[in-house]
Amino acid sequence: MMNKYKKLAFNTMIFAIGGFGSKILALLLTRLYTSNISPADSSTKELLEITANFLLPIFTFSMAEAVIRFGLDNKYKKEEVFSTAVCLNGAGMVLMMMIGPFLHFIRFLDYIDGYTILLLTFVLCSSLRSLCSQFVRAKGMVKLFSLDGILATLSLFVFNIVFISQFHWGVKGFMLASILSDLCSAVFLFIVAKLDEYTGLRYYNKRLATSMMKFAVPLIPTVIMWVITGFSDRLFIRYMHSDRVALGQGAAGIYGYASKVPNLISMVSTIFFSAWNMSAIMENDSEDRSSFYEKVYGAYESLLFIASAFLIAGVHIVTPIFVTTKNFGEYGDVYMYTPVLVIAVLFMCLDQFLSSIYTATKHTKNSFWTSFVASMANIVLNIALIPEWGIQGACIATFLSYYLCFWARIIDARYYVPFRFDWMKSFINTAVLLVMCWVILAKPALYGLWLVLMVGFVIWSNYKALLTTVQKLLKRA
Repeated sequence: MMNKYKKLAFNTMIFAIGGFGSKILALLLTRLYTSNISPADSSTKELLEITANFLLPIFTFSMAEAVIRFGLDNKYKKEEVFSTAVCLNGAGMVLMMMIGPFLHFIRFLDYIDGYTILLLTFVLCSSLRSLCSQFVRAKGMVKLFSLDGILATLSLFVFNIVFISQFHWGVKGFMLASILSDLCSAVFLFIVAKLDEYTGLRYYNKRLATSMMKFAVPLIPTVIMWVITGFSDRLFIRYMHSDRVALGQGAAGIYGYASKVPNLISMVSTIFFSAWNMSAIMENDSEDRSSFYEKVYGAYESLLFIASAFLIAGVHIVTPIFVTTKNFGEYGDVYMYTPVLVIAVLFMCLDQFLSSIYTATKHTKNSFWTSFVASMANIVLNIALIPEWGIQGACIATFLSYYLCFWARIIDARYYVPFRFDWMKSFINTAVLLVMCWVILAKPALYGLWLVLMVGFVIWSNYKALLTTVQKLLKRA
């Protein structure tokens, strides 16, 4: 039988096969967008996408998260988990269709005008795909889950080329492409995984519904808080006025694309987290749980620090791959805001890892209050920093809010799963990455040499944790 480390590695590899190619394709779409959509319209596109992510947990009651948690637990029947989640999700969609048409009356949501029907359909199709894909993962069909990731991104890529590059439908083309991609994915999974065998009102379980809602409802504000953290940045940049720096729709669009390169870090994290979340739930009652968390966290943190150091050092090389200045020269400034956002994403990934403790131990309320602290800090920092430092102020506010959440969670979460954490190493590595950000912007004498030396330091201080985990993987089960 495969040991827990090898099982985690195997699942990560399967998710990587399916996820890496699809994530790269998704990032390459950024180049398509910057070639065909202006910075101002790009801001609208980003805000609509974030609004959809804001509405999704509210009107689905975060059922996708409940599906993976309860679906992996052998105490519950899978057909009852899926059917109960579908019923609750369906009730939420009906509620959304009733309330949705009134959203455009909210003053700061004026960008929704003309996109309301597309936005609601976007949320509906996304919710269907999330339910199906998470249940497929809960069934242990990780290969199908990964294949779907590839096919969904390929279809998104094709639809975007047709609607944006050929038909020049801009933001509407992006929305239609996303809707059709999610719908095709949901239908594909439903047919191939034979989900009709798990669907039916006869499987609805009222007691299970109560348990799933009790688990999932605290996650709704948690997800909303994270969305607010990204949402408020763009809103403040778009609508705030300053005599010191340039703000507005164009600046918001540039900020949106500055976050694309850091998504390379998020890409690696998402692939790993898909596998880790399964392991965390299944190993929740094991005797050596704390040791397992300690080793995996140590390796994960080290990998993120090393990857972030390389990405910051190579920002001038990587950014032009995903962001083109051919038609809109304003995108040439994107690289200036990427380094700080790389560190912000690093801590977002660590925050996500620590949230798995709350999920596995069913302490989702703690996930809420830690994210609430972060989102409130983000809003306050945005108000203080954006009028002074513009886009860079938003980047710093994002980093500080994720960093604050990290310390809240690394202290709190270890009450439920105690494991050792080297806070000094974490602090020093963070400081080195911040100095690298300064070097990229200031370009002091011999700045290339300084970057190489600092990347070398990050590798030296982190390779041992990675080596320890590799040794665990090489041991026999």
